[in-house]
Amino acid sequence: MQPVTGARKAGPGGLLAELEWRGILHATTPGLPARLATGRPISGYIGFDPSAPSLHAGHLIPIFGLLRLQRFGGRPVALVGGGTGMIGDPSGRSTERNLLDVETLSANVALIGAQLERFLDFTPGSGAIMVDNLDWLGELSLIDFLRDTGKHFTIPYMLAKDSVQVRIERGLSYTEFSYMLLQSFDFAHMYRTMGVELQMGGADQWGNITAGLELIRRTSGLADDAEPAHGLAYKLLLSPSGTKFGKSETGESVWLDPALTSPYSFYQYWLNTDDRDVGTYLRWFTEFPRDEIEKLEAEAARAPEARPAQRALARDITARTHGQAAAAQAIADSEAKFSGEAITDPDALRSLFESAGGFSFDPAWLASGAAVVLAEAGVFGSRGEARRMIAGGGVTINGQRLTDAAFVPEPIAGEWLDVRVGKRRREIGRRQR
Repeated sequence: MQPVTGARKAGPGGLLAELEWRGILHATTPGLPARLATGRPISGYIGFDPSAPSLHAGHLIPIFGLLRLQRFGGRPVALVGGGTGMIGDPSGRSTERNLLDVETLSANVALIGAQLERFLDFTPGSGAIMVDNLDWLGELSLIDFLRDTGKHFTIPYMLAKDSVQVRIERGLSYTEFSYMLLQSFDFAHMYRTMGVELQMGGADQWGNITAGLELIRRTSGLADDAEPAHGLAYKLLLSPSGTKFGKSETGESVWLDPALTSPYSFYQYWLNTDDRDVGTYLRWFTEFPRDEIEKLEAEAARAPEARPAQRALARDITARTHGQAAAAQAIADSEAKFSGEAITDPDALRSLFESAGGFSFDPAWLASGAAVVLAEAGVFGSRGEARRMIAGGGVTINGQRLTDAAFVPEPIAGEWLDVRVGKRRREIGRRQR
């Protein structure tokens, strides 16, 4: 678990100002600033969908939302939707989600909980708490739900929500249409039983958040203008291509689970942040104070080729997600991969191979020469391409630039080939066993 930064811990009243200067805040309900200004601790929740066995980089936005709430004296509640995950949230999607069984969702809930512990302080009695809405939705009868919850929502009210509007013409099942009511029930249940006064989420969740506030107001017996609970929405962060943040260049999710996205690949994702975006990412995905971020931005403006802001960002978020040791190894492997120097240490080659991947070669290929080895291993698409690249002086093996396609390479420690193609590409080969 990464400790919550204590040096700048303050009362809840400073939370909105923090989100404002970081450029994260999208909207709040009218009474939230006054409620936070009282200085009384507030419990706030964010929901996480357990449809996969891991959270991904896009989930870092709500994770940091809970982290900052905790730093400003609030109590974070991480709701992992074992119940709503069986339905699926239509927000931000063009197609319906696949429905998962209880066993799969339960396993995913446990894995996600372990990931959240790296970011939040779950000290019993005073720290963050994690809840699974299957615990109460699973006990809910259809009759009770329709009578006590459904009666408070009209069809026109639900149809007017953006999450419904964007799907209505392409097709929206009643299953997903009902998701808004279930999320509203979650908020009302936690308000009533746990004193949770605040729901936070992305701007695409605003309709669901305000629906929950409506249910709380209607079932609390208070006046129409009362604000017993509150909502806060974060801006939606888009990638440079205009898609939702959290995807690699190939369109694959960048996962927080090291078995799905290695710490090396995770580090590289952040290191490759575009210069136009790095200031935003430093504000959203680190706890660096304002003066430190502005200093990094100034350094980046003076020497963009050194990428000081990207390096600080990648190092910090990788350490927070995977631990200091994994981050240090990812940095070392990254520097080795893009170094112009030959790698002769077998341990360094093994580490880089395990972090960044590579190719395997049959030792029987060696006698046929380098072009055959590299083509058969998939480094080049054909033997002809391999011969042309070698003849042009574009291939180096174990520090030796090749000109002869028939050259027989000698593996380092009998196992490794350090192959460089051009100035930027490096492939590590391991002898098949």
